[in-house]
Formats: sequence, C-alpha cells, structure tokens
Amino acid sequence: MENPMETSMQESELESIECFQNYTAAEVFVQGLAGLVNFSDSEVMIRAQKQMLQRFEKTNEMLVNCNALSSSRLKLAQDEYKKMTKLLLEMKKDLDYIFKKVRIIKGKLNTQYPTAFTLAEAKFKATQVLDENEEDEEILGVQITEEGTEAKPEKPSEIQYVTLESNKTDSSE
Repeated sequence: MENPMETSMQESELESIECFQNYTAAEVFVQGLAGLVNFSDSEVMIRAQKQMLQRFEKTNEMLVNCNALSSSRLKLAQDEYKKMTKLLLEMKKDLDYIFKKVRIIKGKLNTQYPTAFTLAEAKFKATQVLDENEEDEEILGVQITEEGTEAKPEKPSEIQYVTLESNKTDSSE
C-alpha cells in the first residue's frame, strides 16, 4: 500500500506540472525566476525609475523652453544685425561719395592754386604730427615739457584763416 503522504505529494507535483503544460519552456523559466525575485527590491527600483523619469521630463521641458527662448533672441539679434549691416553699407556709400568729392575739390584746388595748395598740404602734415602729440597729452591729461616735468595743457592758439588769391589765368572769369 501506498503511503497517503506520498500520494498527495505526487498529486501536487502533477498539478503543478499540469498548470505549466500550456506554457513554453521560456515562459516556465521566467515564471520560476519571478518566484525568486524580492518584490520589495523591485518596487524600490520601480520608484527610482519613476523619479528619474520625472527628472528627465522636467529637464527636457527646461531645455525646450531654453531652445525656444534662444531661438526668439537669435531671431531678434539677426534682425538687428541685418539693420546695422544695411546702415553700415549706406554709411560706407556716403563716405565713399564724400571722399570722391573731396578728391575732386583737392584736384581742382591743386590745378587752380598749385603753390598755395602745396603750402597748405605741407602745413597740414606738420600740424597733423602735432595734433597726434596733443591727443596723447589729452588722454594723459598733462603736457610734458622738454625738461621732462608735467605741466597743465595750454589753451590752443587761435586758428588763422588764409585767403587764397584768385588766379589771373582762371578760365572761369
């Protein structure tokens, strides 16, 4: 006779095997591993993953806002840059026109009054060197004398205007 204890064990084993008959070997293996996992540890991992997901979503939202703000500021800066570029090009055209007219006037003055023009040009070059020195002194706020001591800058002398005599051989008269 069989032991009733053994029979009940065999029956429970058969029942456990029968309940897995509808599953594949991989599914049975996974179910077996699932029984070994500590559920409290898996819940801790799931909570940590949810917290990280929330952080990543917040970070992603902040980056989207930053990109939107940056793109709007870039558009404003590009518009401003285009305006300034256009203004600079217009100013360059104006200055080119002015310098062209000044060259034409210099040429006319040189042909009409050659001696006065050369004198004026020489005087301009001499005063240009002096003006550069005065600008350096203005930046420093002092005037340096020959002895090497500092003195307060003097008031500039009065400007003398020279009247050019008309050329008798001028064809316009």
